[in-house]
Amino acid sequence: MNRILCWARRGLWAIAALPWATFAQSTSPGAVQSYPAYPVKPIRLVVGFAGGGAAEIAARIVGQVYSERWGQQVIIDPRPGAGGNIASEIVAKAPPDGYTLLTCAFAFTVNPSLFSKLPFDAQKDFAPVSLFAYTANFLTVHPSVPARTLKEFIALAKAKPGQLTFGSAGNGTASHLAGELMNSMAGIKLLHIPYKGSGLAHTDLLGGHISSAFPGVAISLPHIRAGRLRALGVTGLKRAESLPEVPTISESGLPGFEVISWYGLLAPAAIPVDIVQRLNSELNRALKEAGSAERVKAMGMDTLHGTPAEFDSFLRREIAKWGKVIREVGVRAN
Repeated sequence: MNRILCWARRGLWAIAALPWATFAQSTSPGAVQSYPAYPVKPIRLVVGFAGGGAAEIAARIVGQVYSERWGQQVIIDPRPGAGGNIASEIVAKAPPDGYTLLTCAFAFTVNPSLFSKLPFDAQKDFAPVSLFAYTANFLTVHPSVPARTLKEFIALAKAKPGQLTFGSAGNGTASHLAGELMNSMAGIKLLHIPYKGSGLAHTDLLGGHISSAFPGVAISLPHIRAGRLRALGVTGLKRAESLPEVPTISESGLPGFEVISWYGLLAPAAIPVDIVQRLNSELNRALKEAGSAERVKAMGMDTLHGTPAEFDSFLRREIAKWGKVIREVGVRAN
């Protein structure tokens, strides 16, 4: 205990920054042991989604950071399935030695409410390391929709309840819950049309088969600029650098509206505190440098920096927020 208090005084780690594991776990002999030589062997970075997708690309950026700085191989291990739950279970049950980590995403904070039962506890079996990248989406409509602002869109939806549709990449995805959050906050009823992937939803939006959607910046930007789609708002709390003239949904009449697709790093719960701090500090330092930041921006995303405690708070807020929305809507996993 004295050693932990000493670390807190030095500013390396505050008691408030302890991960979701219980305080007793975090102060166990294994948790306070120093690992000055870490890492001494390859690190396995598990991803819950298929190779070639945004999550796997994000994991490769993180892997490259650690490999370049520590001279150890980082093995990217895609384990798709069950909305990322297969990968989460693997890491939750892995040895807490810093050599098995999880690249988590939006689904991680949705799944505890979306699935009736999980083979792990999202708030007890993991130690937050760092949030490192995010992107917002655009609320976009087909040009045939007679609304040029969010206020006009909401007024139209109120005048035609259940007649305006929005497509998504499937139940429980960010593009789905963005629409449900808008329904809740604006008091409207957009009809949800789920697809098996964002690409199919976007194709039908371009064809005018659905009224609206919440696609990512990368997929929608060329069509917005070409006039094939109209952007009414950004789902994040700040405007997109790529289209600064498009206001946020929050500033356009729904204060506090925020839906972002994000990526973070988790470790098994009982991992030693000093390994978490080392992983966090190296990643934060790298993402402030031009090379790593440019790799993230090339994905159409922005970098994030912060402490494990800040990531902990973020995850708790997201789990509570989406749990409320999912209960209101009554949506379950497919």
